[in-house]
Amino acid sequence: MSSRKRWIRAAAVGAVGAALLAACGGSDDTKTGSSPTTSAASNEPVTIKVAFWGQFGFEQLQSAYKKVKPNVTLQLAAGEYDPTNKDLQKYLIANSGAPDVNAIDEGYIVQYRNQADKFVDLKKMPGGTDREKDYLAWKWAESLGPNGEQIGFGTDIGGQAMCYRTDLFKAAGLPTDRDQVSALWPTWEQFLETGKKYTAASKKKFIDNAVNVYNPVLAQQPVGYFTDKEELSMEPGPHKAWDTVTPLIEAGLSANLAAFSTEWDAGFTNGSFAVLACPAWMLGHIQEAAPSTSGKWDIAQIPGGGGNWGGSFLTIPAQSKHITEAYDFINWFTQPEQLFEVFKQVGNLPSTPSVYEEQAFKDFTKPFFSNAPTGVIFAKTAEGLKPQYLGKKNGDVRVEVEKVLQQVQEGKLDAKAGWDAAVKAAETAAQD
Repeated sequence: MSSRKRWIRAAAVGAVGAALLAACGGSDDTKTGSSPTTSAASNEPVTIKVAFWGQFGFEQLQSAYKKVKPNVTLQLAAGEYDPTNKDLQKYLIANSGAPDVNAIDEGYIVQYRNQADKFVDLKKMPGGTDREKDYLAWKWAESLGPNGEQIGFGTDIGGQAMCYRTDLFKAAGLPTDRDQVSALWPTWEQFLETGKKYTAASKKKFIDNAVNVYNPVLAQQPVGYFTDKEELSMEPGPHKAWDTVTPLIEAGLSANLAAFSTEWDAGFTNGSFAVLACPAWMLGHIQEAAPSTSGKWDIAQIPGGGGNWGGSFLTIPAQSKHITEAYDFINWFTQPEQLFEVFKQVGNLPSTPSVYEEQAFKDFTKPFFSNAPTGVIFAKTAEGLKPQYLGKKNGDVRVEVEKVLQQVQEGKLDAKAGWDAAVKAAETAAQD
């Protein structure tokens, strides 16, 4: 079946059609990387544990996979972002306790790809090498080990935009049309001025949290926390992001709601903030956290343009006792057809660019977000994207810098003293 015919069929039958794609994943081969722990493929009942955070679309596609592999049960172990990414290291050191499938964020993938011997080399699995052609070149390269091992199949990328409440904008006398809103803030300086107008008119906060502006601004810089030589680089990228976000704090525009907290989730509904940086993967969370606000949100362009914030990979620790079944699942789940279904249901932008060319993708709109053409919006952000190199200690440094930024947000430090403290914290984290 041609690629286009497959897509027309998938668009017509939705998630149920995914069950027809068993040929994409099944195999009896159990070759692995340097740690050949294997399991015999059979029809006997098998449970594979999948560790992840947030919205990957596993729940939505679980029933479809059951039709493909009736004997396989997915144990979906949802956790928090940092623990899910960090705890894996403990399991690798102990050579025990790891799940069969572990999702890893782009901010941690460099740390783990340098331990490729602890993972199944997916290129040695049936059809593994052929999967390279499905991916954006940079996405495939991000999870390659020192000797070319492939430790993870990519799920999504974090093309950036801004989500905003149209009802709150209207009440504050601001335009609500997505193109007009985009025109309000081609730069972050203009975003600041728009925020001041909104707050003056509404007497409410403009953004959810300064950290959630700092990160997307940082993602737009050519170099983030580390150079490709693993050298800590707090100048100029992180400093520019810091100097961009601290005026928002000083102007009183931040609601100071910690991301993924109960208060933050409530803020999507109660109007504690009107706008937030919105990589594609954020859409699913907004829909889950605030279902009653359907139709009140829309999506505009992000100030400054471009950048990638987030995106993940599915890996198989070599200690898994169910390598064949784990591989069959991740190989099936990361096929373009399934990733398109995840995009439709959750919002995550596939890291397989063939999806972007499909008419069904281009025509797709999201009623929750005022019928925004999410396919067109986020695919455009992926064009010409050149993501930063993220160092082995990127996750650790990010956490420490965000802690200091939070102190500034709480009024415990001013912007200058905060920056000096952030640099020291980053230097310590980079050395640990």
